[in-house]
Amino acid sequence: MNVSEIRDKSVDQLDDELLKLKKEQFNLRFQQSSGQLENTSRVKEVRRTIARVLTIRNEKKAAERA
Repeated sequence: MNVSEIRDKSVDQLDDELLKLKKEQFNLRFQQSSGQLENTSRVKEVRRTIARVLTIRNEKKAAERA
């Protein structure tokens, strides 16, 4: 998911996306600890996407308050 797709979403949609990404991150960590994870680069991708979503969500919330 690129930044323009994230910016097009509302705050509620970003919250839903964040929840989905956190669940995926949990599942990836679980697979990694049990030795079943094949695509190890996905962990880094998900972590960075979570950071992007949080950043844009915080920007939108700040803009609403202002």
